[in-house]
Amino acid sequence: MRFLVTIRGVSMAKAIRVVLLCLSVLWVVPKECACRSNFSRNSSSTSSLPPLSQRPSSVNVGALFTYDSFIGKAAKPAFKAAMDDVNADQTVLKGIKLNIVFQDSNCSGFIGTMGALQLMENKVVAAIGPQSSGIAHMISYVANELHVPLLSFGATDPTLSSLQYPYFLRTTQNDYFQMHAIADFLSYSGWRQVIAIFVDDECGRNGISVLGDVLAKKRSRISYKAAITPGADSSSIKDLLVSVNLMESRVFVVHVNPDSGLNVFSVAKSLGMMGSGYVWIATDWLPTVMDSMEHVDSDTMDFLQGVVAFRHYTIESSVKRQFIARWKNLSPNDGFNSYAMYAYDSVWLVARALDVFFRENNKITFSNDPNLHKTNGSTIQLSALSVFNEGEKFMKIILGMNHTGVTGPIQFDSDRNRVNPAYEVLNLEGTGPRTVGYWSNHSGLSVVHPETLYSKPPNTSTANQRLHGIIWPGEVTKPPRGWVFPNNGKPLRIGVPNRVSYTDYVSKDKNPPGVRGYCIDVFEAAIELLPYPVPRTYILYGDGKRNPSYDNLVNEVVADNFDVAVGDITIVTNRTRYVDFTQPFIESGLVVVAPVKEAKSSPWSFLKPFTIEMWAVTGAFFLFVGAMVWILEHRFNQEFRGPPRRQLITIFWLVSQFWTPSLSLPLNLIVLLLFIVTGLASQRCSSLIGRTR
Repeated sequence: MRFLVTIRGVSMAKAIRVVLLCLSVLWVVPKECACRSNFSRNSSSTSSLPPLSQRPSSVNVGALFTYDSFIGKAAKPAFKAAMDDVNADQTVLKGIKLNIVFQDSNCSGFIGTMGALQLMENKVVAAIGPQSSGIAHMISYVANELHVPLLSFGATDPTLSSLQYPYFLRTTQNDYFQMHAIADFLSYSGWRQVIAIFVDDECGRNGISVLGDVLAKKRSRISYKAAITPGADSSSIKDLLVSVNLMESRVFVVHVNPDSGLNVFSVAKSLGMMGSGYVWIATDWLPTVMDSMEHVDSDTMDFLQGVVAFRHYTIESSVKRQFIARWKNLSPNDGFNSYAMYAYDSVWLVARALDVFFRENNKITFSNDPNLHKTNGSTIQLSALSVFNEGEKFMKIILGMNHTGVTGPIQFDSDRNRVNPAYEVLNLEGTGPRTVGYWSNHSGLSVVHPETLYSKPPNTSTANQRLHGIIWPGEVTKPPRGWVFPNNGKPLRIGVPNRVSYTDYVSKDKNPPGVRGYCIDVFEAAIELLPYPVPRTYILYGDGKRNPSYDNLVNEVVADNFDVAVGDITIVTNRTRYVDFTQPFIESGLVVVAPVKEAKSSPWSFLKPFTIEMWAVTGAFFLFVGAMVWILEHRFNQEFRGPPRRQLITIFWLVSQFWTPSLSLPLNLIVLLLFIVTGLASQRCSSLIGRTR
């Protein structure tokens, strides 16, 4: 009533304004609250959901992968389990059923592309897959044209970038980080050259290309790239391994497909290449194969002894343990590997993104693409394909998701890679793999779990890298040297300056090996200490008319025209930036070389610094000084009087002490005495030091 009374006390115009203001407040406040409830995309609140009549009853999502493969056998049960879990969860997509349309790519680019087109006919809002990077390259163009997000749980090719394929998203790890992990491991072990064995497809070629770029930054390199044809038989693999076994490097990085990778190690074992001195490093395909096998037979483990492999690291959590415990019921006959978890999380990522999509009052609509109706006389019915009108908006929602799944935190950076990439370093020995450490882009190689280091500042310094002990092929614990002299290799090319001055250091010689000098003798002595022979050839650098430029000689080593340079080469800062020097064996500076004669000790050795004549002159001088002092003092000083014997003793005492407290000598005489005595003392010390050397 007080409110009505207040209105009556004002004019009608003011009353109308007050009523309108109150109505506007009542209208704005609920809308403002609704906006705030939608602010977090991870919120599960359903208060702002549009009416059920405006939402579809079901949503189709496509799944494209190869059924009959290690990855496909694990992915299909995971897809079905995720679909059932999403539909059973009342907090996600309430009232909407999620359907997954499956399509087999049959490990073929052509069939995979046709399968992708068949998926798009079902008006899918997203497609999950494929597992093959080659197929992902092809069907990404289809996704771009139809604006359908493509989420791959198995394509690890680093060149699948967001710039070329804006609708492609990788829900697994990028091989870009795996190659950085391998490069850090090679640097940690001290190996500078490796041989890459890879399958000749997009994933293999592009992954090894990234490895080569990373090694180049660490002043290392891939000495040879051995490509294997997809589906190659054992005979082709044998010919390839025989050729690489003739080369210098004994460090092999194997980056192949899971379904045929074991043949490489089986053939290597038959060729004797799994013994002592060899190093084998496998990418994540090998742990995928071993994890998929319920029991690894002894024959398989026999030719995998000592191999180092990298496996996708997923954070240990209760959700992960529960999912692994369910696997026996989900697929008792199919092996479990990390790609099953990535497939499971991919479905949940789409479901949560759809939930946000609908809570923001968006609708799913499709339209025809006029370009697809131009058949030009072809019987292919592309007009059945439709464009997802809200595909771009839905893709942005997916990229902005941030939640935790079976594989850990699911969040994407600006390059559309998953945050906090990490790998587990395994050593295959005995009856199975053993974890020797971890790698992450936050801390490099470490023996502690990566998630425990995320709270600390990044530290990838060389001094911080650490791994547990590794048992290498041949059951040795000492890291192999990593190289041998190749059977068909060239001898070591040694550049030698062709000097015309100071030829004692290094110079041309008519006799083998064609050079001589002190530096050559030191180098040859070092070669003789090695436990293996080193074939070498000396190459003179310079025209022999004037001394060559040593800076140019160093540049020849950098340009790989020489393997080594031997000579009196000064170590300066500019040169150390490009080449490595040995410890210096010649010190620069001025020295005196004098013969050393063995002398017998004598109690009169203190007289040797001066000659007899010098001692005679010194004694006469002291007598002269004493006489001068006596002449000047005996008439006035009582101490210089008395018997001759006493006066003589006083003179000798005075000469040895220079003066007495009761003696007053002329200043010029004292200065003369000090000057002469100081000179004699310095000369004696110099003579003694020279004799001790």
